[in-house]
Amino acid sequence: MKRPAKPRNAAPAGALKPPRERTHRVAASRRLFATLRERLAAGDWSLPELTRLIASEMAADVCSIYITRPGEMLELVASFGLKPQSVGQTRLRIGEGIVGIAAASATAFNLADARSHPDFAARPDTGENDFAAMLAVPIRRAGRCLGVITLQDRIARRFAAMEADVVSTIAMLLGETITNLGVVQTGPASLGDALSRRYLGFALAPGIIAGTALPLGRASAPKTIFAPDPAAEHLRLNRAIAESEASLNALIAETLPDGDTSRDVLDAYRMLAQSGGWLERVRSAINEGLSAEAAVDQAGAALHARMRRIADPYLRERLADIEDMIERMLTALGAVPPRPDRADGMILIARRLGPAELLDWHRRGIAGFAIEEASANGHAAILARALDLPAIAIEAGAVNTITANEPVLLDAETGVLILRPDPDVAAAYDRALATRSTRNAELAEFRTRPAITADGTRLTLMLNVGLAFELDQLERTGAEGIGLYRTEIAALAAGRVPSVADQAAEYRKVIARAGGTPVVFRTLDLGADKILPNETEEPVENPAMGWRSLRVGLDRPAVLRRQLRALLIGAAGADLSVMFPMVATVAEFRAARDLLESEASKLSPGPRSLSVGTMLEVPSLLFQLPGLLAEADFLSVGTNDLMQFLFAADRGTPRLAGRYDVLSAPVLELLEGLATACREEDVGFSICGEAAGRPLDALAFAAIGVRTLSMSGGSILRVKALLASADLNVLHPVLRELRRAGAAGTSLREPLTAWAREHNLPI
Repeated sequence: MKRPAKPRNAAPAGALKPPRERTHRVAASRRLFATLRERLAAGDWSLPELTRLIASEMAADVCSIYITRPGEMLELVASFGLKPQSVGQTRLRIGEGIVGIAAASATAFNLADARSHPDFAARPDTGENDFAAMLAVPIRRAGRCLGVITLQDRIARRFAAMEADVVSTIAMLLGETITNLGVVQTGPASLGDALSRRYLGFALAPGIIAGTALPLGRASAPKTIFAPDPAAEHLRLNRAIAESEASLNALIAETLPDGDTSRDVLDAYRMLAQSGGWLERVRSAINEGLSAEAAVDQAGAALHARMRRIADPYLRERLADIEDMIERMLTALGAVPPRPDRADGMILIARRLGPAELLDWHRRGIAGFAIEEASANGHAAILARALDLPAIAIEAGAVNTITANEPVLLDAETGVLILRPDPDVAAAYDRALATRSTRNAELAEFRTRPAITADGTRLTLMLNVGLAFELDQLERTGAEGIGLYRTEIAALAAGRVPSVADQAAEYRKVIARAGGTPVVFRTLDLGADKILPNETEEPVENPAMGWRSLRVGLDRPAVLRRQLRALLIGAAGADLSVMFPMVATVAEFRAARDLLESEASKLSPGPRSLSVGTMLEVPSLLFQLPGLLAEADFLSVGTNDLMQFLFAADRGTPRLAGRYDVLSAPVLELLEGLATACREEDVGFSICGEAAGRPLDALAFAAIGVRTLSMSGGSILRVKALLASADLNVLHPVLRELRRAGAAGTSLREPLTAWAREHNLPI
């Protein structure tokens, strides 16, 4: 077949194509798909013929196919345009060169001049140094990379988006067919397939469980790639959209825990899933000759590629929501087998997990889950904590390497997933689980007891929560109120800052469900790693120290005023405590308090009482303490941010984890001084960071005079139990000597742990 002449003045990348040129490309792709469909049906094709056909129809100088071989290698098995003698002889390691990296990362590359790329691996025997442009698309099936298909051109240009889509569709087709041609060789099962393996990560929701693995992912691409009647495919697509929406509505109505915030999570997800951008791409692909399921699958692949390029974890969560909806649509189109009715005791392993999908699997009985792409404030984490499902975020690659029904242990306390655990490890976890069950039964006895040490010192233990339906923990734990209500979690779950009326309704419900116990509302703590989908922020090197929290509120007083008004309305007739985050100066605190008092003066009826306080996270406030204590009704130390600012140690940097400890002499001196100063000025004082929920840390805080601690619900009973066994009169002099010995700033955790064990304290 003669290849048509190629225009030498290609449009620049990203330029809009003239209508006639776009029409020509659509026609070319339809012609190519029609030819492929005919030859596949007749069995009249081979890989060399395929490369010649693609190069001819797409006006490319080169089309090549590389196939994976045992030993992590890629072999050039067919090419139109490269030197014929290189076929069957040229090999690359997976990860070597552009082709090898495409295979290793499952990412397509579209390079105007591949020769200038730092990872370009020249193979003189192929003659590829004569070609500049390269499009490399991985060929995948069931999570495995089977090879790579490439287009190359002499002129330097980026291949058009439509060309990339066509090659992606062909790669999808090849993933289903090359195995049947016998060109893929799979090596024998390796020793690693029988050995235990650990996947590291971090906890999203606490717990430890043992079960069998349930990797989440389709077994194959859609069976039907091409369709002769676009109108019929559009009808199938519309029916699938309607069916998916109906199933989502049923899920929202049937499975949500009580509370409007959780409904906001699903409603935000539905709004994203029904957005028109990716649906337009699907419809365009159908017009080019693809079946509805192939078009939807192709859109999903494009979203996956976009997701890999997005650094912000919250924005990746939004794309995960849409991928969830795509999976539902493929199910409705018959391209994905229906899910099992029950998955009791199984541990779900997934790359991403949208909220509807998580609720669906929870209804089917999963015991927990691990996901590769997640954030602590993402939808999956929010709902996991509400549903009491142990969950972790794990390193990439687990989904591709874990087989269904293999035994796994999920430890969401330390953040590890163990595949095929050794008998000794499994037995150790069995013992730990039995001990934990016994211990939980013992801890339940502390629910109705006050937090009192063995020497009679009374403490107040409160909850850190962020969603209305988490308030059930008040009754389950015996906590004495909400020491930190994170108002931004509802905004992050909904993908927007709710209206004044919606916020007021939420705050009213929280106060009512608190049943007369105190509630401290922290104003919106947005910015840094907590960005709403419709917000843009200028990239900065360290967002944790940038434009966030109260700084945003003071620069956008209308947003802050609306929230303050909602708090005042929601607390009408009740006591209201408002806390401002990320305060660096007394002037900032005063400005925020003035806004609150201004809004209060306009409302009647208002709260029965109004207390105004601040988080102490920024060290500069320590040097303004007298002025701050004269202005604030209470202070609450956020140990997470205070520690990272105090020691210039980003808490998200693994290399610094554990290097600086809140249980060190300098930090304990600081906290003791704060507790004393607040007590002398009759200003409330508490610690509400993660350290407050660690029993040993809580014990040390009690020994230096801290009397109010706020923590997650899972920590309350453990902290109560330890305090009940501890005599502060005995601990205080011991801690004083340890602080003297550790005055240089070293951690006191190890010697304090040893002392606690010597005295049989349940740490």
